Amino acid sequence: MGTTATAGELTPLAPLAAGFCFGEGPRWFEGLLWFSDMLGEAVHTVTVGGATTTLPLPGHAPSGLGFRPDGTLLIVSTRRRTLLAYDGETVATVADLSALAPADLGDMVVDSQGRAYIGSQAREGGVILRVDPDDTAHVVATDLEFPNGMAITPDGTLIVAESIGRRLTAYRIDADGGLSDRRVFADGLDGPPDGICLDAEGGVWTAMTLAHQFERIEGQRGVGRVTHRVDIGDRAAIACMLGGAAGRTLFMLSSSDAYPERLVGTQLSRVDTVIVDTPGVGGR
Repeated sequence: MGTTATAGELTPLAPLAAGFCFGEGPRWFEGLLWFSDMLGEAVHTVTVGGATTTLPLPGHAPSGLGFRPDGTLLIVSTRRRTLLAYDGETVATVADLSALAPADLGDMVVDSQGRAYIGSQAREGGVILRVDPDDTAHVVATDLEFPNGMAITPDGTLIVAESIGRRLTAYRIDADGGLSDRRVFADGLDGPPDGICLDAEGGVWTAMTLAHQFERIEGQRGVGRVTHRVDIGDRAAIACMLGGAAGRTLFMLSSSDAYPERLVGTQLSRVDTVIVDTPGVGGR
């Protein structure tokens, strides 16, 4: 199994925002792009016009973001292996996942019932944890090769990027929030996948970190067909999210290096955009 490629090159617009250390975990919510600055210890918002705000998170390295149905912002604290919640005024720890997580935490997606799915990024033996609305935590998937970006389809399928495995893996979300029926959505990708997002036709936009591009992939019996590409030169593709007024703006986070430890103290991360044909859907 592998990916097949077709033409469909898209050209990014001028950068929307810049000056961050290492952008991660983008989400579109209430007319804003929200994203973490993992090394800058903050969460930022940016409007489609480029205006930004900052929520400082001293002592945390935030990554995955998501929103519960009541609008509460959930924030993954990677190295502390905790889940934070921000109600618009204060930030509080709602779940300590250190006893369940074999490695630092990473990306997250939240479903329509407010259940948060969070990856623990072991290179081998990675897991997905679920934190329920009552803040209890459970291991719901195991034996992943560095679980990274996640998205949820309208029919209740969770798709996760396995960076070391260079594949997208899918699970059915059961009525109780468990994950079952593991299958390969797309294998043999052009590079290690990082952040992902989903469009309304079932295509998965994927940040191909070391391939220096964002790709739209359609999964067909485990074979990924690349329908569109956005080349970003020598930059590392980190994460992406569909949003904007019509849901057709692809927000793309990139950095000058794929390895965060090399970027401490820099401000070289940025947000680029491109307009695509199909609007986004998926978990918050």
